[in-house]
Amino acid sequence: MNFIKDVSLVFSLSPQSLCLAALLIGVPRCLVAQTPPSTPTTRAPTKTHQPAPLKPAKTDEVVRQNEALKVQRRAFAVSTIMSLSDEARSYNDVALRAHVLACAADALWDTDPDAARTLFRRAWEAAEKADKADVVEQSSDNHGPLMLTVLRTDGVGDSRSEVLKLAATRDRRLGEELLAKLIDAAVRPAETSKVQILNDSWTTTEEVSKRLQVAHRFLDYHETEKSFEFAATALEQVNDHAINFLCRLRLMNAALADKQFMRLLEHAEMDPTADANTVSGLSSYAFTPGLYVTFLSDGGVRWTPTFGTISAPDLPPEIKARFFRVAAGILLRPTPPPDQDLTSAGLIGKYMVIKRLLPLFEQYAPETAVALQSQLIGLAEQQTKNVVEEDDFLLRQGITQEADPRDLFDRLQERVNNAKNDRERDEIYADTAAILATQGNTSAQDIADKISNLYRREMARRYVDISLICNAVSKNNIAAALRFAKADSLTHEHRAWAYQQIARLVMDSDRTRASELLEEALAETRRMDSDETSRVSLMIGIARQFLAADAVRPWEVIAEAIKAANAAEGFSGEATGLSAALITSNGLKLIDLDASAFDLAALVRLLAKQDFVRANDLAKSFKYDAPRAVATLAVSSAALEETKRAK
Repeated sequence: MNFIKDVSLVFSLSPQSLCLAALLIGVPRCLVAQTPPSTPTTRAPTKTHQPAPLKPAKTDEVVRQNEALKVQRRAFAVSTIMSLSDEARSYNDVALRAHVLACAADALWDTDPDAARTLFRRAWEAAEKADKADVVEQSSDNHGPLMLTVLRTDGVGDSRSEVLKLAATRDRRLGEELLAKLIDAAVRPAETSKVQILNDSWTTTEEVSKRLQVAHRFLDYHETEKSFEFAATALEQVNDHAINFLCRLRLMNAALADKQFMRLLEHAEMDPTADANTVSGLSSYAFTPGLYVTFLSDGGVRWTPTFGTISAPDLPPEIKARFFRVAAGILLRPTPPPDQDLTSAGLIGKYMVIKRLLPLFEQYAPETAVALQSQLIGLAEQQTKNVVEEDDFLLRQGITQEADPRDLFDRLQERVNNAKNDRERDEIYADTAAILATQGNTSAQDIADKISNLYRREMARRYVDISLICNAVSKNNIAAALRFAKADSLTHEHRAWAYQQIARLVMDSDRTRASELLEEALAETRRMDSDETSRVSLMIGIARQFLAADAVRPWEVIAEAIKAANAAEGFSGEATGLSAALITSNGLKLIDLDASAFDLAALVRLLAKQDFVRANDLAKSFKYDAPRAVATLAVSSAALEETKRAK
């Protein structure tokens, strides 16, 4: 009876908790405590009769009780998921409704695929409403700057994308069904406009974008053949989405990726609309995976970092030779008069592509490099001085080896002397500081300090110091990383992130020091504003890292994180990414910081494996629907995963 009394104190009076309590009541106290019963005291045995010492044995009865507990926990998890999905249908936020229904379907799939399909279709209906509302909201706001409009438009369709990715991962046929609905509802610019389709990422259709998002999801699970099969129809044109996918696919299945790349080369060679940007995109796969560069007809450049920079592939000689033949054929096509050039890159963009790739031609295809050099001279004669004076260090990023700092300093002084005003001079300083910082050169700090505008100088120093931290962490230079983490330029959130990164480096070798760093990181989060969502994400990351060093501290930190989440209405339960931005003469530079540890669902799943009941209580203590749903699904998923492993 004491055990029953204990259980009644642990659980609240919700139906789900009463269900779990009833299930646990039938479990013997010895099983819950997981310790063998004490042996009764007996008289000392005689020397002639020495009984064998008692050994705790896993009897058939205990095994059956263990199995019964797992079955009961599984039933509780399914019941919780279904109850949450019913609750989600009443959410006023249709985007949250779609998200929760899709995640519930994903968690339920292995247990009840038919019910999961129903939930996926309900999620899709909610996602369509959410995306439609998003479009209406954007169309009513047509007074903002062009760049802000473009950034907002890029987010259209996110709810359907999420549902599509989860559904297609579970059932390809269902994924195709939902993708067909998306295609039917999509607005096709090519069907309503006579504007020429350009070979760059800004004109990628919604179908291509969503199909490749799903294909990336398959790659997350290393299902390369299924991923490629789903992506195949979206890999017929050169754009950053297709090249990015092939670069990532090559890490897992080089032969399959190379075969598709050869198809792209063949298609580009026969395509009369292929231009310099086509060549630039193809070169990303061959030489700069993770960096896709598009050139504009007015001389502008768009640098598109993809899933992460990786080493250039060691392509077979025949594929590399084929690339240079196709690239030369496109770049050496007759140049039309400037007023008749309808290509996406224009004459200026073509000049810049040739100049960027010429070192590669000189190294691998010298017989073609001479003709391209002549083409370059001819294009330069038709263009303005601005093109001829383009900075080689920036233009050839990723193509040639890192610039020698001495050359950078010499070039810096020349560019500063020719600057037209203070703003241009500040952007030149920012350019050089950014390049040096990525190399781990501390001179970047001194150059950033030369910027005259106070706000730009602070942003530049922060960007530089964060770059130096990233460089030091990548090289496992703990002392340098700690030194840069204490820089005055960092915000509380950036410093908390830095301490977490350093703690990860020392966790295996010095857990005491790692715990101290995590405490320092936690102290930084407490200095942040109470309503900042990034504060919650950082605390979640800290709690997750504590799991490797301490059995008690993670529970204390997650409890504090929940209090912070209840004070931050905007916290959705999803990881809040951190970044550092810098405006330079070459455009906006952005560092996306590692936020992989900020996942609330991942943390709760780990805690549920330690203590299911306590984790369930934590999930219920979130005030707002979104994080409570994420945590509840995580607890239920952990229970279902446990029973699945037991089978």
